[in-house]
Amino acid sequence: MDKATHDKGMKIRRATLGDAYVDRAVANMDDFTRELQELVTTYCWGEIWGRDGLDRKTRSTINLAMLAALNRPHELGAHVRGAINNGLSPDEIKEVLLQVGIYCGVPAMIDSFRVARGVLDDMRAEGTLDQAPKD
Repeated sequence: MDKATHDKGMKIRRATLGDAYVDRAVANMDDFTRELQELVTTYCWGEIWGRDGLDRKTRSTINLAMLAALNRPHELGAHVRGAINNGLSPDEIKEVLLQVGIYCGVPAMIDSFRVARGVLDDMRAEGTLDQAPKD
């Protein structure tokens, strides 16, 4: 593992998903999941999210569409919060999920709206939705 890439990935991961989410993931690491967490942080967040080719808002948009299409609700929920932190508005998230419905099917869209609404409601209750950074 390249420490510099891992550190870069951790910084991007925290900025996108939030400290609380990442702290829980790190606290839940054990001998079985340690290498998974290191791989995700280094390669997903450091190598790919750390590239200059796309901004974080665009990467979040792509992730929302892919995770919704693949029916990955846990990851979708994390990335709805990340999309807000990376500058997407709730209306932009809605548009992404509507697009998913047309190209990936209505059940994927309905489940994705359910997950997104729950995260957005949680963020409103926490008072973090209006505080999310914008591009």
